Amino acid sequence: MNLFTDIRTLVLEKLAEMEAEGALPAGLERGNVSVEPPRDPAHGDMATNAAMVLARPAGKKPREIAEVLAGKLGEDARISVADVAGPGFINLRLAPSVWQGVVKSVLETGRDFGRTAMGRGQKVNVEYVSANPTGPLHVGHARGAVFGDALASLLDFSGHEVTREYYINDGGAQVDVLARSVYLRYLEAHGQEVAFEEGTYPGDYLIPVGEALKEKVGDAYLGQPEDMWLGEVREFAIEKMMEMIRADLALLGVEMDHFFSEKSLYGTGLIEETLELLRGKGLIYEGVLEPPKGKKPEDWEPREQTLFKSTKFGDDVDRPVRKSDGSWTYFAPDIAYHYDKIRRGYDALIDVLGADHGGYVKRMKAAVAALSDGRVPLDIKLTQLVRLFRDGAPFKMSKRAGTFVTLRDVVEQVGADVTRFVMLTRKNDAPLDFDLSKVLEQSRENPVFYVQYAHARVCSVLRRAREAGIDVEDAALAAADLGRLDHEAELALARKIAEWPRLVEIAARTHEPHRIAFYLYDLASELHGLWNRGNEIPALRFLQEGDPATSQAKIALARATAVVISSGLAILGVTPVEEMR
Repeated sequence: MNLFTDIRTLVLEKLAEMEAEGALPAGLERGNVSVEPPRDPAHGDMATNAAMVLARPAGKKPREIAEVLAGKLGEDARISVADVAGPGFINLRLAPSVWQGVVKSVLETGRDFGRTAMGRGQKVNVEYVSANPTGPLHVGHARGAVFGDALASLLDFSGHEVTREYYINDGGAQVDVLARSVYLRYLEAHGQEVAFEEGTYPGDYLIPVGEALKEKVGDAYLGQPEDMWLGEVREFAIEKMMEMIRADLALLGVEMDHFFSEKSLYGTGLIEETLELLRGKGLIYEGVLEPPKGKKPEDWEPREQTLFKSTKFGDDVDRPVRKSDGSWTYFAPDIAYHYDKIRRGYDALIDVLGADHGGYVKRMKAAVAALSDGRVPLDIKLTQLVRLFRDGAPFKMSKRAGTFVTLRDVVEQVGADVTRFVMLTRKNDAPLDFDLSKVLEQSRENPVFYVQYAHARVCSVLRRAREAGIDVEDAALAAADLGRLDHEAELALARKIAEWPRLVEIAARTHEPHRIAFYLYDLASELHGLWNRGNEIPALRFLQEGDPATSQAKIALARATAVVISSGLAILGVTPVEEMR
């Protein structure tokens, strides 16, 4: 039940009537007709731009159309007032029975209220985290993991078929550095003194990996040349690091559907096949790039490389895919990887990357557009930095990772639910300040607490109602006399609940799961406001002593609020609480 969609359908029906009556020309395009909340809630519950959109093609003044349309809309039982405002907008006020019906619909539908088929089963691949397997996940990876996971859940809730994917960067030189670093820990496990040179990974997290290697091979690699042990240690190290990464993701409640190894692209011919496909489209050529911006010509050594014509698809410059020495650039396997996704039949691709990948966006979008002939859209979402604080001051935790704060450090400090919610309290491309003290405060300033407290308050009402012998099963509440919900504060809460389906569609369409967190905070605020008014006005309290029928109606509203909060938290990957400790 999307009330905004329902009322838009009503508007379109009335416009069709006007066409049939000759009040409007036939065949007008009505795709841009919208029904949305007005900018100022004082103007009404909804507003439509129908008259403004149709005036020019109809050859009429907007108000002329609006006045006829408003009269027709007012005939519907759901519309209590239809006012023409300004040059021709129509503000609508809905009857209380409509908002009461929303409460009933939530209780009958449960946590599927707001679920939509807008995705039409479209297959979407969401790739996120994809950290190098050279160390534990850090707090920046945590933000990408939470954002990507919530986005995947949001798309699933809105009718898409979603695959959560992790790209293992195990094909570059960094994994050789990892192997050498693990070998040093292996020597250390045998009692030898070692020195970590610049460029190796000195973090303590490799100590158990070195010990595990010793347990597996004993002293077989001691004193041996690198070419004897490098390959096997590399495979062993990657396996152990991926075990660590999977464990860190599980701690955060993130579970991937698929892990794709970069190494699997090499030696299979896929990179060559992909570039030949592009060459066949006239998009690969041998050439010399212009000097980079800021470089003096005398500092530039021109050299011929194999280039992809990414400028044909909106990129700033063409991009090299093979170096002058014949080796692949980093971009070449990335192109092949995305070609593999396209071949797997995905209708849309989403990459969630760190803010340092900003220069990657245009070239990768160009490659996907070229490979799919524009059929498969690629959306690249960049997650900005996370700055850690405690009591307002910059905060550093363990040095277990060597140079950064790990995901595990943060989750062990504040918990997975708090970490996930806070990571979604800012848009993904805005920096996020994460204060480890504030996120544990029990105050309105802490959005995690504020939303969870609203859910817990409703649970406390349900417990007390059961103790009083009131039937608070959803079916019983849906059958209650909801016409008793007639106070403006109660209807305001029902209106906020009614926004949920529309909000889900907007958030899914824009790939912005932070909108869910914002909405839940606003919904919780309405619930808390009604609760507090009940302290002043006894008739607004959810439990009305000696009046079980009215209590059921009011509890139905509270329960509907909790259902939507629970549904929204599920999208964010957060468990709703029933009691606050």
